Amino acid sequence: MILKIDRIPLELPEPDAPNPNAAAAVQELLGGKFGEMSTLMNYTFQSFNFRGRNRLRPFYDLISNIAAEEYSHIEMVTVTINLLLTGATKRADRNKAPAKKNGDPAPLESATDARNSYHFIASGQTALPVDSQGRAWTGDNVFSSGNLKLDLLHNFFLECGARANKMRVYEMVSDPTARAMVGFLLVRGGVHIVAYAKALENLTGVPVGGLLPIPDVSNKKFPEARIHEEKGLHTKLFRFSPADYTRVGEIWNGPHPEDGKELTVLDEIPQGAPWPDLDEEPQLSAPGVDPDMIKHFAKKMDFAAAA
Repeated sequence: MILKIDRIPLELPEPDAPNPNAAAAVQELLGGKFGEMSTLMNYTFQSFNFRGRNRLRPFYDLISNIAAEEYSHIEMVTVTINLLLTGATKRADRNKAPAKKNGDPAPLESATDARNSYHFIASGQTALPVDSQGRAWTGDNVFSSGNLKLDLLHNFFLECGARANKMRVYEMVSDPTARAMVGFLLVRGGVHIVAYAKALENLTGVPVGGLLPIPDVSNKKFPEARIHEEKGLHTKLFRFSPADYTRVGEIWNGPHPEDGKELTVLDEIPQGAPWPDLDEEPQLSAPGVDPDMIKHFAKKMDFAAAA
């Protein structure tokens, strides 16, 4: 079961301006092979399929708990895409004809210059479960082998690949909304990388943490990530459950492999921030509500109820 809280992990700044091409790049972090949908669904299916969970409880608790956090990361990337797309096309008058008239551009004409037309054709200027090229996310991205060591190796690789993609998207966009989101996810994704490294060390005795960071660039090089690391967010594993997954601390403990700071488990779920209230986009729908039409159907409904 999932306990859903109507907040997002971080309050995001407003974009400098609408930027549909930045939104298209950020889509890779949502529906790409190494995106948040992949991390969520990999860990979710591994937790659902976990055998021997009583004997291996700390590992089951860790994978399940990280899966819960990934749900919030999907929400955060989606919010970023939606904010970047808001206002990308303009139409002030809902009653204006959608075709060109007197030389005016069609309401969505500017969308023809955007890299991802789906944002305007299929979703109403909102996020979709696709990558940066518009390819739909697929269950082929899910790896659940039934072998704990193999799954943990895969998860470590997946998180490192996700980290590389976040850095590249960061370098593709200059918008403060996108960069704030990426900076936060670099820190929280870094927690997951270290967690899976610790799990492999616990299971095998191999010092996997010595490989970090991958890529070989510190989060502290990114201002939007550094502000969170200075608060110690890279050392904290939140337990996303009121009463379960209590044995994650058997894996998440000791010094951080990069800066030596002590790792801690926090029982409280992060407070987060409210969802931004996105304005409607008038150009994405037919002309506004017709009062006479409402009256017409209201009468018909009353008649049907009486019958």
